Amino acid sequence: MAHILIVEDDRLVLTGLATSFETFDYVVSKASSGEQALEILETVKPDLVIMDACLPGISGIETAQQISQRLDIPVIFLSAYDDPQIVRDAIALGGMSYLVKPITVKQLVPAIESALARAGDIARLKEQEENLAAALKQSREISIAIGMLMERYNITAEDAFEMLRAPARKTRRKVSEVAQDFLAGSLPLEPMAKDGPENQ
Repeated sequence: MAHILIVEDDRLVLTGLATSFETFDYVVSKASSGEQALEILETVKPDLVIMDACLPGISGIETAQQISQRLDIPVIFLSAYDDPQIVRDAIALGGMSYLVKPITVKQLVPAIESALARAGDIARLKEQEENLAAALKQSREISIAIGMLMERYNITAEDAFEMLRAPARKTRRKVSEVAQDFLAGSLPLEPMAKDGPENQ
């Protein structure tokens, strides 16, 4: 069940939208100004914000800018005006849609569902990027550690990797963590003696 914050200075429109959205099973929070919206967002994180672009005091565009700096919440802009500059500003802030009033709730619902789906896709992509960045960082640290061990002890890459893997297995840690400790100088590593006739 999606949670929507409606920010609208016309209290009649605000109440009407909130009541209608609740009939579509959305959880609704209401704010009549940008300032009030920012206060609500201190304690509540909705899934979507529906924002009047032209609010008194802090404008809807300015409010959305502050929201984007603090939280990753999609915004749909509503306005009685189709001023091209306002539309450009709204899009530049990552607005999912810019709809011109008057508009019915039945017209808004598809835009809401589309925005929520797009926001979910974006969130998944960001998570994948973060996971990839972390994996690449770990891989880079392992590669550097292997290179240092190869040069220091004149050994092969396989033997150098085994020098990292052995203590990782022993302490049940990741190889990347052992590599980090080695690079930081907190974990000295020595080549392991190989079994062979000379060692028997």
